[in-house]
Amino acid sequence: MDVNFKVCRFEFELGTLGETGGTTLAEAFTAVVDHAEADLVLIVDEVQQAIAREEGHQLLHALKAARDAVNCRPDPPGYFLFVGTGSHRALVNELTARRNQAFAGAASLPYPLLGSDYVEHLLQRLQSAGHTRLPSPDTAVNAFNTLGNRPEEFRRALRQMCNTTNLDPDMCLPVIATTLRSAAAETDISKVEQMGSLAVAIVNRVVCAADGVHQPLFSQEAATAYTQDVGREVRIQEIQPVVNALMADNVLMRRGHGLYDLVDPFLGQIWLGPVDS
Repeated sequence: MDVNFKVCRFEFELGTLGETGGTTLAEAFTAVVDHAEADLVLIVDEVQQAIAREEGHQLLHALKAARDAVNCRPDPPGYFLFVGTGSHRALVNELTARRNQAFAGAASLPYPLLGSDYVEHLLQRLQSAGHTRLPSPDTAVNAFNTLGNRPEEFRRALRQMCNTTNLDPDMCLPVIATTLRSAAAETDISKVEQMGSLAVAIVNRVVCAADGVHQPLFSQEAATAYTQDVGREVRIQEIQPVVNALMADNVLMRRGHGLYDLVDPFLGQIWLGPVDS
């Protein structure tokens, strides 16, 4: 697929951009698209941070208005595309799942995971740095997958492996990866336990969903189940604040109206019992 890029320079009065009576984002982006006669793509990393403050909410609504202003014209010379990425899956998912969000209903896709090419790149860097005790590519890729394809955790595992001088890397790295992944899941479990027995009951309901069918968390049936687990009456209005706290800590994420899932599926394996290594 051929992709062509155009580099254009524009000058706006930055002091008036977005201010009352000044140039709006819709006007600015429309001018860029019309001048370039091409699509304009705006990529915002860690986009979930926008909803932490009211100014961020307003900015997202302004971007939505700009998108509509550019794209809803008849036969526009180009389109305005807004792409938001973030490391907090639960909050990123909220940006498209909640009706009060500017981009409610927009497409939400899992971020592409790094793969074997990234692993090979790291092994080559270690080799160039003089490390001779390295795992085989297959072992390294399997360890990377065990760690949920997380670069920081994988680099940490490689550092620990390099500091272990008396063991075969192909034997050592899988053990390190499993240990680190289990430790991360145990940290999440500790978060849940610190929130109280209702949080534990809610996560347990999510983890133990039969045949992968997500069960509603806010129904009367759910409240009755929580009551049995907690040992006291649980009212429906108590549930939402706890679920919100679990999402804020990146433990749960919304799948649909009233339906939630674990952000890290590996947490469910640790929750239910020990994992074979």
